[in-house]
Amino acid sequence: MTTMVMTGGTSGFGMITAQRLKGGNARVILGARRPESALDTFPLELTELDSVRGFAAAVRAELGDTPIDALVLNAGLISPDADSRTADGFETTFAVNHLAHYLLLRLLLPALAQDAIVTLTTSGTHDPATKASLVTPRHADAELLAHPDRDPDRNPKASKAGQHAYTASKLCAVLTVRALTERHPQLTALAYDPGQVFGTGLAKDLALPLRIAWTVLGTPAGWPVRRFSPTLNTRTAAGNTLADLVFRLQTAPDGHTYAALRRGELAWIDPSVPARDDKLAQTLWADSARLVGLPD
Repeated sequence: MTTMVMTGGTSGFGMITAQRLKGGNARVILGARRPESALDTFPLELTELDSVRGFAAAVRAELGDTPIDALVLNAGLISPDADSRTADGFETTFAVNHLAHYLLLRLLLPALAQDAIVTLTTSGTHDPATKASLVTPRHADAELLAHPDRDPDRNPKASKAGQHAYTASKLCAVLTVRALTERHPQLTALAYDPGQVFGTGLAKDLALPLRIAWTVLGTPAGWPVRRFSPTLNTRTAAGNTLADLVFRLQTAPDGHTYAALRRGELAWIDPSVPARDDKLAQTLWADSARLVGLPD
């Protein structure tokens, strides 16, 4: 039996992924704020780095010498602004989407199987070529993203600053995969862009009109919109595709680590220009290590 560890598996397309993984005769250990009866669930609060450390320690104690075959880092959020801070003093969106998952990855690296697969869920909104409606990232400077009040070019409009926090964190996911591949080439590391998937919990903190639209467009009523946009996908398609990647039913062509779901089909495309910058990837890795209190 293979052993898998996952975040973001209690709702949205992540729940579909988790159910597929469990149904594929895998032991799935889920990190979540609330229990999931069908899976082994350990407490995890991604806004608290001490909780991430506790979760990693609990997983390693539970597994003993059993290696982890897949690490699926899928949880994420978007906020209406960039004003909230975690218990550690970091901007919440960046802390949850990037720093917490970076820390979890680093802590579980020694427990990964030699040929394990690691997936980080990203977003096409990190790339201007996607032409999404969100502000695209100006940088991937971990210090400024953790403390946006120190960013001299921070957008004064709260909603735009919140969008930047989200898209920049998703750029960081792609860069983390790039750095991980360079440092640990024996692993399979992938950044997964599910496209825009309405009806998930991603928009739960946004304004009421946006939450209503997000929910409605995730129902069959959203089909006409999905029909005309290549980046819009259903929860079922997004969840099953992530499971296919984890099970290696779909594998990357040589040199590709960015998997994007377009019109329900997986495409291996190039991410944004900054996301292909090896120096930027290694700088982000080192700066993130410093922020979470780990050596480079």
